[in-house]
Amino acid sequence: MAQAFEDKAVDFIGAMSSVLDELSGGSDHRAECVIEASNLVAAFIDADGRHTTAELDAWVGAIGTKLRPPMIVTPQQLRDDDTFAGRKDWLSTPSTMFDLLVKADAKDTRRRANEYYTLALSLAHATAALDLMPSPAEIAAIDTFRSLLLRTMDEHGVPRPGQPDAPAPATKAGATAGAESLPEPEIELPPERPIEELLAELDALIGLDHVKEEVRRLTSLLRIQEMRAERELPTIESSKHLVFSGNPGTGKTTVARLLSQIFRSLGVVTKGHLVETDRSGLVAGFVGQTATQTRKVMDSAIGGTLLIDEAYALARGGENDFGLEAVDTIVKFMEDHRDDLSVVAAGYPTEMQELIDSNPGLKSRFTRTIHFPDYDTDELIGIFGLIAGGKEYHLDEAGRSRLAEVIEAEPRGRGFGNGRFVRNVFEAAVGHHALRLADVDEPELSDEDLTTLTGEDIHPVD
Repeated sequence: MAQAFEDKAVDFIGAMSSVLDELSGGSDHRAECVIEASNLVAAFIDADGRHTTAELDAWVGAIGTKLRPPMIVTPQQLRDDDTFAGRKDWLSTPSTMFDLLVKADAKDTRRRANEYYTLALSLAHATAALDLMPSPAEIAAIDTFRSLLLRTMDEHGVPRPGQPDAPAPATKAGATAGAESLPEPEIELPPERPIEELLAELDALIGLDHVKEEVRRLTSLLRIQEMRAERELPTIESSKHLVFSGNPGTGKTTVARLLSQIFRSLGVVTKGHLVETDRSGLVAGFVGQTATQTRKVMDSAIGGTLLIDEAYALARGGENDFGLEAVDTIVKFMEDHRDDLSVVAAGYPTEMQELIDSNPGLKSRFTRTIHFPDYDTDELIGIFGLIAGGKEYHLDEAGRSRLAEVIEAEPRGRGFGNGRFVRNVFEAAVGHHALRLADVDEPELSDEDLTTLTGEDIHPVD
């Protein structure tokens, strides 16, 4: 792994030297880039405070020897001198180099900061991969660093990696967060997409901050293990099977679809499609048919992700219920196809925990739970705006105020519809809007009249 780490360090130093040389008109900036790489790696080595021999040896071989003057020391000397103590603080603010690149990009619309981002994160992952299992603190540090770089780009109006030249905050990816749908009879495989494009789409979803963080951390962990596997180094298998808990309409399907495509980009699955089902799609009404039906559905998900909505319903019928046969079939199928299948079981938190506890096979495979919280009022208004914008409608100020009142008045208990709720409010508003304009002569109607939803149009839905 040390050689792979050194390759990433060389790539970073060489590429950033070329970028800075071009930006400054020919000056040699290699020494500055070695220091930048040194600071970056030292910060990630210090992220968990362990300073392992493998990490320190790799730093000396790949970077210490390139410093001026060279720093050729043993790991023990570095520990005795506390060389890396406190270096993780370097990750708390953008470096001078990155700040320079972002500001230059803001002036001439180039993508130098994007290149820094890609190379720096690659070097960060290579640093974490030096140990057999990266620590939670290292994974968290990578995510914090990534967020810092992206936030700095946003502040200067520089598009993120994976975004078009004009940065777009929340697009229809956010709108679909509350619009989970039934499976299509024909599965159209999505084209493979770059990992940063997928993460940019994840970031653009409205709300779900903790969910995004969990997905990014899992992505980093898988990337690190992939790097080790490519070098035939020992790896620790990370489960691709997850529990998504939360109320309806909180974006579980949207995130599952993105996650399956992320898995494909990382080489974890081969196709990256999403198959959605529930109890009715897995359980048959006669003895012996459930296993066949369940296998058929799971076969269709090989190479991608199977999302089982309201999965807890499989264990709700007692000992003689066919749902338990479906669970046993799922467990066996997950084992037989563990290298090319991800399963996401979704539903209410308490019931999902009961389901996982009901079967040792499920408990050993679903080791990671991601909770999807209800959206707050501002987030639901944002989702409404995205849904409306997709149909070329918009709210005026009175409409926005009235929408906030309707949302606040809706009980936020178990089963609150979240994105589905505001979609229903929007569809009802379109109907009220049409009735309001029905008696107006067509020549008197402007485009603004036809596209504006007012307070009169917004009503609670049954």
